[in-house]
Amino acid sequence: MLSEIVNRRSIRAYLPRPVSPADIETVLRAGALAPSSKNRQPWRFTVALGGKKAEALSAMARGLEEEARRPLLPESTRHLSGAEWTLSVMAQAPAVIFVTNPLGRDPRQALNTDERVSELCSAQSLGACLENMALQATALGLGSLWICDTYFAYDALTAWLGGGGALAAAMALGYAAETPPPRPRKPLEELVEWRE
Repeated sequence: MLSEIVNRRSIRAYLPRPVSPADIETVLRAGALAPSSKNRQPWRFTVALGGKKAEALSAMARGLEEEARRPLLPESTRHLSGAEWTLSVMAQAPAVIFVTNPLGRDPRQALNTDERVSELCSAQSLGACLENMALQATALGLGSLWICDTYFAYDALTAWLGGGGALAAAMALGYAAETPPPRPRKPLEELVEWRE
């Protein structure tokens, strides 16, 4: 088993040390090499550094405030404080990569069956892309955090990104200031059913 799979962790504390553009590009290339349904490659990357990262985080903060007033995700409001904490983690990371799906639709849009299947296929493809990025970051000695809390600030972040697709996720990237232990995993025996 690849050591990157075993050693990858979700990092929530970062050192104030910049990540080289070459390393960021290597992480992005790994994401772009992921398998995708019908080879659609439903990903675009926006790398936010320095002042542009501050702009993105400001947009996310505004979006979280709006979510508290008028929730897009009313059944998930109990997780809003976690999204606020994630924002502080993003502020520590030297780089934040926003991943958008140029084929995606607004999550509020009603979908027919074909559109729903297309969205599910894109979600699987994007998951592979983000996992590749996280594993490549680990291989480079970098920490990463795959972030879905961006959905709490969907409209504000989409406006900051300038459209061009549905916001899928973000990834914080930097040198880890923590070494979290592995999180518990279910035993394989509970997860697998053999049929012969």
